[in-house]
Amino acid sequence: MNEMRNTPTAREQASHDWALGLCLALIGLGLVWELFLSGSWAWALKVLPLLPALPGLWRFRMYTYRWLSLLVWVYVFEGAVHAASSTGLQRWLGGFEVLLAIGLFAACSAHIRWRLAEAKMT
Repeated sequence: MNEMRNTPTAREQASHDWALGLCLALIGLGLVWELFLSGSWAWALKVLPLLPALPGLWRFRMYTYRWLSLLVWVYVFEGAVHAASSTGLQRWLGGFEVLLAIGLFAACSAHIRWRLAEAKMT
């Protein structure tokens, strides 16, 4: 009988920490960008889909890592549009959003891969 292990491996913990930190950074960037730099509270709502991911990431929920790795591409494309078509600070913020979102995708993908590999070994 397979028992669930309670402690994550070092790789799983590292990918968890990266995913949680990058998700928080992406939320923070979206809020600062829209509320303080653009002055539009309505566009700040774009970070709302990321908020339900925080408890799941915190609790190592595999389902959260899976759906977040798909959702994050919306932020990649939004940042790419700003990086390609905006000027000045908007362009730099768009590029930074792309980097954060791709980093979050990589952290989620690594976490999923390592968790599944560890599950096969037990």
